[in-house]
Amino acid sequence: MNDLVANHQPNHSLSLIEGVDIESVQTTLAKINQFQAVVQNTLKAKTDFGIIPGTSKPTLLKPGAEKIHMLFGVTSEYELIERIQDYDKGFFAFTVRCLIFKNGIKITEGVGHCNTKEKKYINQDPYTLANTCLKMAKKRAQIDATLTIASLSEVFTQDIEDMQEYIQTEQIQTMTPADAAAIKLTFGKHKGKTLKELYISDKSYLDWLSKQDRTDAVIKKAIAIMFEAAQSHQQQKQHSQQSQPPADHPPAEPPFSMEGIEISDDDLPFNMNEGPDAD
Repeated sequence: MNDLVANHQPNHSLSLIEGVDIESVQTTLAKINQFQAVVQNTLKAKTDFGIIPGTSKPTLLKPGAEKIHMLFGVTSEYELIERIQDYDKGFFAFTVRCLIFKNGIKITEGVGHCNTKEKKYINQDPYTLANTCLKMAKKRAQIDATLTIASLSEVFTQDIEDMQEYIQTEQIQTMTPADAAAIKLTFGKHKGKTLKELYISDKSYLDWLSKQDRTDAVIKKAIAIMFEAAQSHQQQKQHSQQSQPPADHPPAEPPFSMEGIEISDDDLPFNMNEGPDAD
């Protein structure tokens, strides 16, 4: 009886196929293949996409997604669809939707999520990471949406966030001076101290650590960001002092160097007491 009923039901899949313009489909598929080839030839490895050993596809990164948007002439808008901010427990989580438009018409969308309990944030102060997580969720949503354009999921992937190299690339791209200062060391004689604490007490150790081949790439980048922020801050102060009327004070210190930074704790440009929503 069931077979009889099934035989009398219309074949909706066949109806869809009968209504398709095969020549138009063939033309569209050919254009998709052509665009995929253009994208692959235009984007640059290690900048627009990452190549992870042992994976079948490269990983699309934020600069690559932005270039694809330019190639298509599309724009993006973002919606915050979930926000968790637990200041008592130090847990922050965000889910963002990215909407892609062409001439005011929505083409596709993607969703991205990030929270402070992710493995890569485990050694950092969660209260300084809220804004970083929000930016990361936004970036993941953007890439998720971009991969659906012209079936680019055939060319790139995003589904390898548990792989160390990808995690490092992602973390380095979004790191701010405050993020860098909040990182804690998990090894050596200064285990448990943040980079900010070491910047104040033992800059020479940070200098030494940044030059070691075995030092994690995230730690190296964090140290560089901290020193660059401190140098920029010091130069701005000197410029401000020079633009003021002359006063009776000692001559300016020699040009900035890694070994010669002298800035008080309260004056640090990567002060970790910034609010969680600070940029």
